[in-house]
Amino acid sequence: MTHRTIALLITLALGLLVAPLAVEAQPSAKIPRIGLLSAFSPSDQGPMRVDTFRQGLQDLGYREGQNILIEYRWAEGNPERLADLAADLVRLQVDVIVTSSTIGVRAAQHATTTIPIVVGGAGDLVGGGLVASLARPGGNITGFTDISPELNGKQLELLKDAVPGVSRVAFLDAASSQVLHVQEAQAAAHTLAIQLVPVEVREAQELPSAFAAMTRQGADALLTVLSVFTLVHRRQIVELAAERRLPAMYQGREFVEASGLMSYGTDRLDQWRRTATYVDKILKGAKPADLPVEQPRKFELVVNLKTAEALGITIPPAILFQATEIIR
Repeated sequence: MTHRTIALLITLALGLLVAPLAVEAQPSAKIPRIGLLSAFSPSDQGPMRVDTFRQGLQDLGYREGQNILIEYRWAEGNPERLADLAADLVRLQVDVIVTSSTIGVRAAQHATTTIPIVVGGAGDLVGGGLVASLARPGGNITGFTDISPELNGKQLELLKDAVPGVSRVAFLDAASSQVLHVQEAQAAAHTLAIQLVPVEVREAQELPSAFAAMTRQGADALLTVLSVFTLVHRRQIVELAAERRLPAMYQGREFVEASGLMSYGTDRLDQWRRTATYVDKILKGAKPADLPVEQPRKFELVVNLKTAEALGITIPPAILFQATEIIR
């Protein structure tokens, strides 16, 4: 064996030894991290359908704990905690923050102007100054809004069809939380010859007196704004409506599941599946400013026949035919 052959064999052997070390030295691919910010709790998620969101991610090829991580931050029904929780997610340098409700979006916006924020559902993002427009949101916020031009009209129309004698409808609002929603409700009420009786509340302790005020003002039915406040206190609201024998139309199925009469609103399961697609686009390089804020495309009507019977109301077959779900 020549010296040249020996030298070649040594070179090959060293190459085989060094190659695995070089592979091991390469940095592993960064796993994207999503920050999920909620005003609610894991056991009472309100409008946040986390399982649906996770399923949406899974359908797109993501596996939690494998090729994607989710940092959960729950305010446990205390919205004042959202600011600190959002700041915590920013400190963790998550790649995307996912949240819902106007106050959740605002907390995330105050915490960061650079990390993309995807909204799983909220009120008037334009009127609230959170995005420039639905078509071109600008900044770092995009996602989905719960507001649709025909929503309030349909709610009042269904309520009037279910309770034909309705003429004065109390409108429970968490301190003008959604100005556009209030304006559209007023316009729809005028068209249907219904007088809207606005009633504002700021704290849960004010709810009994608010319902007493509805009775004093001759309200014969109830319409509520969908907000963190009304969702967190939905059971108390439903109980007070039952005590005052007020037929009520809500905007979320959670109220009807808590024995409310009817709800008509956004199909949030559909929205949360679509929220996963927005997260996917952003992780693949899309900018929030270029992704339009989308309005609801699917709605659901839920009716509780037990509550209708307790109120002495016979829900017309035409409404039951339209219902997405009937609770018997």
